[in-house]
Amino acid sequence: MTSGDTAALDDPVGESLRGRHAGLGRRLGRAATYLPHIATFSSVPVDADAADWADLARLLGHQAFADMFSCPASPPSDWEPVFVLEGRQLIWPGSSRPDQAPAAAGTEMVELGAADAPQMLDLVAQTQPGPFWPRTYELGTYLGIRDGGRLLAMAGERLRPPGWTEISSVCTAPEARGQGHAARLVSTLIARILARNERPFLHAAETNTGAIALYERLGFASRKHVTFRGFRTP
Repeated sequence: MTSGDTAALDDPVGESLRGRHAGLGRRLGRAATYLPHIATFSSVPVDADAADWADLARLLGHQAFADMFSCPASPPSDWEPVFVLEGRQLIWPGSSRPDQAPAAAGTEMVELGAADAPQMLDLVAQTQPGPFWPRTYELGTYLGIRDGGRLLAMAGERLRPPGWTEISSVCTAPEARGQGHAARLVSTLIARILARNERPFLHAAETNTGAIALYERLGFASRKHVTFRGFRTP
């Protein structure tokens, strides 16, 4: 599969768990899921049968949460629906790099890791950008904007299907918005991903019109509508 092949984006969770994130997940038959505290995303094939769903249930356990992300396969009737969220998948359309957004005065951009996890989780709790767990930062590079010792904004790499890297967890503390932090972080991640001869992509809820407008202003193009769904195992 070559870099930029969009077919990998039709099953980004499964492609990631079969490839670069294999060491961060568990697999049984054709079912796979991430390790606890890294991500809740799970995967079965589009043509999943009863055995595949049974394997996923064994991986997750009794009455466990199964975040199926954008997987279109329907689970058996005894899997309880938890949520449905309409969203959009956007991709970077080529190899050109975006203009670098300027830094706000008094701030610095830093790479984030294990020592920063408590502040990352606190920022997520304030801003609700989407699923983020104590070890989510292990999925890829996470960058933050700091003012002194305070984490004002962050963004990072999440799903990594062949030839692609997803940008996710883009969030800014309420009092620091409007200063270009998100644009600066996303632009930097785009440049880093392109430098690896990969292409960036991302997902956004359809209701998050502000985020979609930012991504389109930076140069992302909508690829397709997606539906995110979660279930609870029997």
